[in-house]
Amino acid sequence: MPSLILLMIAGMAAYGYWNAARAAAERAGELGRNACAAAGVIWLDQTVHAAGLRLCRHESGWLGFERTFRFEYSYDGIERHVGRLVLRGDTLVSFVGPVRPNVVPFGEN
Repeated sequence: MPSLILLMIAGMAAYGYWNAARAAAERAGELGRNACAAAGVIWLDQTVHAAGLRLCRHESGWLGFERTFRFEYSYDGIERHVGRLVLRGDTLVSFVGPVRPNVVPFGEN
């Protein structure tokens, strides 16, 4: 009987980890898509890819996961560029990717 309880606990832990990973991937996809739309670039492949996972301490003091995702975008539809974002829980803590161009016409200051 104790082995069945341990098996159930392990199954619940695995489901909790999988569910949190899916939620983080969906949040990362939303953030990547929004960043590409705001910068006026093309979000390629319509997905993010998990690139890293590590333990970290959240601001609340609890241990949790910090997940790194990568995505690809293009300015012209030909060249591919890689963006990267890091989520701590569901909070964005780092972003490297497309930015809105800041063009100042020549002669204006």
